[in-house]
Formats: sequence, structure tokens, C-alpha cells
Amino acid sequence: QVQLVESGGGLVQPGGSLRLSCAASGFTFSSYAMSWYRQAPGKERELVAAMTSAGGSTNYADSVKGRFTISRDNAKNTVYLQMNSLKPEDTAVYYCNADALLLFTSYDYWGQGTQVTVSS
Repeated sequence: QVQLVESGGGLVQPGGSLRLSCAASGFTFSSYAMSWYRQAPGKERELVAAMTSAGGSTNYADSVKGRFTISRDNAKNTVYLQMNSLKPEDTAVYYCNADALLLFTSYDYWGQGTQVTVSS
């Protein structure tokens, strides 16, 4: 059974930091690209950060470049999102995503999300 379980969300003041974690199980984690998305109330879900399966390449939304860092530990089947210098506009539900194209079949898994609220 595939599971992606996010943790680490919460309430933080502007300028603060949080580290999100996403623990994966039920699939071969090291074969999947991992990403973080977020969705704010009334807005579409957007890509925040992504990392290739081996961790050799990353991609970030312009709005978080220089503030957020995605990383992964394939030995622990976990992906992280370090968020620094948080702003109120970073408030959203953050989702972990795993995707891969294996033997011409596309796989795409989502976690349940974790709330991040940036407010004074």
C-alpha cells in the first residue's frame, strides 16, 4: 500500500523557519522524482520544489528560490522541505508528490497535506 505522510507543518511567525518531512512507503522511493506542492485557499495547487530520483537536479518556484530547499534521503525513504524566511503568502496546505515513468507506465502519488500558516 502506497503511503506518503507529511509532517512538520504548523504556525510560524513571518521570518521564521519550518522543515516539512514526507515519509514514503509501499513503492521504490529511489526510482521516483519527489516534489512539494502547495495550495492556498481559493488558489490552484502550485509546484513549490522538485527533485529528481537520484537527487542530482532540483527545481523551485520563483517565489521560493533562495528561501526553500528540497532534499531527500533515499535510505530513509523521506523527502524534506526546509523553509526559511517565511512570509504570510507562504500560508497554504503543502503536499508531497511522488511520480515516475517506469516501463512506459506513469505513476503519481500524493500525500494528505500539512498546513503551514505564517502569521504574527
